[in-house]
Amino acid sequence: MENFFPHPHIYIERTLAIIKPDVIDKAEEIEDIILRAGFTILQKRKLQLSPEQCSDFYADHYGKLFFPSLTAFMSSGPVMTMVLAREKAISHWKMLIGPNDSMKAKESHPDSLRAVYGTDDLKNAVHGSDCLSSAEREIRFMFPDTELETIPVGQAATDYLNTFVNPTLLIGLTELCKQKPADPITWFADWLLENNPNKPKVRVGPILEESA
Repeated sequence: MENFFPHPHIYIERTLAIIKPDVIDKAEEIEDIILRAGFTILQKRKLQLSPEQCSDFYADHYGKLFFPSLTAFMSSGPVMTMVLAREKAISHWKMLIGPNDSMKAKESHPDSLRAVYGTDDLKNAVHGSDCLSSAEREIRFMFPDTELETIPVGQAATDYLNTFVNPTLLIGLTELCKQKPADPITWFADWLLENNPNKPKVRVGPILEESA
């Protein structure tokens, strides 16, 4: 019974999304699509990037033929940057936006954001982080005050649950089975509140007054 949750899953993941200058007038419409796709918008910021900031943001593409055009385009008008969260946010966002080239996206992924709002491989409406490390770097770039805590996964999550969560849950669930209350969810919630191991204990007893 030691591993009460043998396969814990941590579902929250974050990614950076950018609505680019070519479709900034469609920002509200695109945000609505994002929310309906199951994402939560944790942070949002509208800003105008300088060419230097664009060069830093897209530093991985430095030296490529399209790099000057990319930085010029991204600094040509305001953009909307957002931190999105949901289960497997990075892969779901990449699926929602479609391939980089909007013309190819119109053929292979006609319902994607780039197919609907983009026009070519440069003016392709939106940006999405490629992987977890890119997402963390890009979020910090656009939202420098954001604190990104590492989410425990795999063995780290198992160890965390086994150390801090499962012992209390096991005691509570055992007691729940003994009591068999009519409303087990409410009973268990009340039990957790009462038996929280981190809850300060208040000792009830007589109050002793010191004599002057």
